[in-house]
Amino acid sequence: MSAPLLATDPSAYLDSAPLQPGDRVRFVSPSGPGSAESLERAVGYYRDWGLDVVVGDHVLDPHPRASYLAGDDDGRRQDLVDAWLDPDADAVVCIRGGYGAMRLLDGIDWARMQQAALRRDGRPKLLTGSSDITALHEAFRVNLDVPTLFCPMAGNDVFRDSEFVREDVRRWLLEAWRGRDIVGPRTEVLAPGVAEGRFTGGNLSLLAGAMGAPESLDRPGGILFLEDVDEEPYRIDGFLTQLGRAGRLGDASALVLGSWHECGDLGAIRALVDELLLDLGVPVLWEQGFGHDPNALSIPLNVEGSLTARAGEPVHLTVGGSL
Repeated sequence: MSAPLLATDPSAYLDSAPLQPGDRVRFVSPSGPGSAESLERAVGYYRDWGLDVVVGDHVLDPHPRASYLAGDDDGRRQDLVDAWLDPDADAVVCIRGGYGAMRLLDGIDWARMQQAALRRDGRPKLLTGSSDITALHEAFRVNLDVPTLFCPMAGNDVFRDSEFVREDVRRWLLEAWRGRDIVGPRTEVLAPGVAEGRFTGGNLSLLAGAMGAPESLDRPGGILFLEDVDEEPYRIDGFLTQLGRAGRLGDASALVLGSWHECGDLGAIRALVDELLLDLGVPVLWEQGFGHDPNALSIPLNVEGSLTARAGEPVHLTVGGSL
């Protein structure tokens, strides 16, 4: 895969906020469909934060065959590309996940996207979203080398139902990132140690599903985040085995496991993790809190950070931190 054409700075949001009131955010739906009601609610949240919201032309389009897609591939891809190429856009916000983002990747002119990766102030644009949007986080990391934010999405019920989620996302968008500790209330240390490196990862099934695709050939190392939803333990077993055989687990300096929402017996998943991950010789955290948890934490990706998990001491997972 060719190197990015322009030099971006993935650390750009460590010392200054990604957005400020008046900045333009473009809403897109690269995966599953929403409703006019959920879209109106999502727009309201971001406008209440003082942001200028522009909604993609195809966000509410129906798909001619598949009710699980927010319109056809061309329309969803065009919204995403148009949003990123907008010279006045400061961020591209994915308002829903589901399924479908990976279908868009091969039709994107990444060289053209790279030429538009910098905002008018010289900092890189920001992509936000989670779940199926993992496919975009990985593609943007490899092709554009920009920071992204793995966060709950405003078109989903969790954004409506959790004041914590709304406030957490607001802070990640409107405050600087450096020094934040992102450890959830149920976090456990399965394997102690210290590590540092770039934060990467996201939804486990999406990462496994990309094995063999062009972006999977770039194995970044660093601190790898993994979570999933609505997957049986045997499926999680297969995904972890696939990542392990591909080298993605072995390259990681630490593994941070988020929520396993509606994935069956957590005890079975915990036993599986013990079996497959604890012999890797790197720190491992369990139930860190990001992912599909009803009060999910946001995680910045493609930025540097550190993990300190020593016996008898508080855990620190720090953005921009060094050991």
